[in-house]
Amino acid sequence: MLGNFQQSHLRIEIEAQAEAIRDSLLEGEQLKQWMWPQRFTSLPSRLKTGASFSSFLGIIEIKHQVDLVEDNCLRLLLGKGIDGYHEWYWGEGWLQSRLEGISILPLSLGQSLSLLRLRQHLATR
Repeated sequence: MLGNFQQSHLRIEIEAQAEAIRDSLLEGEQLKQWMWPQRFTSLPSRLKTGASFSSFLGIIEIKHQVDLVEDNCLRLLLGKGIDGYHEWYWGEGWLQSRLEGISILPLSLGQSLSLLRLRQHLATR
């Protein structure tokens, strides 16, 4: 894998209930909306442990394997464009994201933009 080892841990406040945050992370159609400009292939209608799908950021493919889904937690194992993992934790009014991996992509910048897009998505619901 080419790139540098990177890690980023972010926690933000979101004016949303835990169920709305969970649905935005686990429902395929909602995920597509706020994760733009990423394109998805084989994205299930709802993420469940064991599911796999791919996303593309430009020409870079990122493989996702759903490792864990719980009431307030989602962990994705990543491959190809990012070799690592992405964990999400949430509750009433907050969201935490932890991303670690080897990649040529600027992971902390992408993570920050994703969290802002998710916050905006939830504010317009």
